[in-house]
Amino acid sequence: MVGEGVLHECLKHPDVERVLLINRRTANVQHPKLKEILHNNFYDLSAVKEQLSGYNACYFCLGTTSVGKSKEEYTRITFDLTKTFADTLIEINPGMVFCYVSGAGTDSSEKGKIMWARVKGRTENYILNLGFKDAYMFRPALIAPTEGLNNTLTLYKFFAPLIPFVKLFSPKHICSLKQIGLAMINSVLKGYDNKILEVIDIKKLSGV
Repeated sequence: MVGEGVLHECLKHPDVERVLLINRRTANVQHPKLKEILHNNFYDLSAVKEQLSGYNACYFCLGTTSVGKSKEEYTRITFDLTKTFADTLIEINPGMVFCYVSGAGTDSSEKGKIMWARVKGRTENYILNLGFKDAYMFRPALIAPTEGLNNTLTLYKFFAPLIPFVKLFSPKHICSLKQIGLAMINSVLKGYDNKILEVIDIKKLSGV
């Protein structure tokens, strides 16, 4: 859902010259700016490594729920997989800006009681300390979807009628998919003082 929304904003934005999309299966999106690579093994990028050069930003939007997963399984999907991408990209282009979609409640100390929050915190810390030109950790909470896109999660469709109330009574806990996409683009174009972006930061950096 987040990846599709960020892609949507990138393809519309006049300052984004080209986009490389790395997927296991095609997104079925056609656009003059867009190139898509289909690659099955996200834990080994050696076969596509040469095609990843020449880009000044990575918007890493892959993620999964921790529900029903052991610590080992969730760590492999969340930390190990992200580490593979980050390690590969910094070798090719350390001048890149790396944006990682984490989540509200992530534990930067890596010592809290909630397993997923510790793993996300470990992932954030690894990226922040790797040596990219810049890196930003995006921590959205409830996300208002972009109308017309295909991958809106069922949960968000179910709660759609409640979104106006959340915006009114708890604005610090909701941002839009559009705002996330624009904030990622602006993190490269303008930069931002905070490296960990909570909802209020995402909204501010998006300019919307």
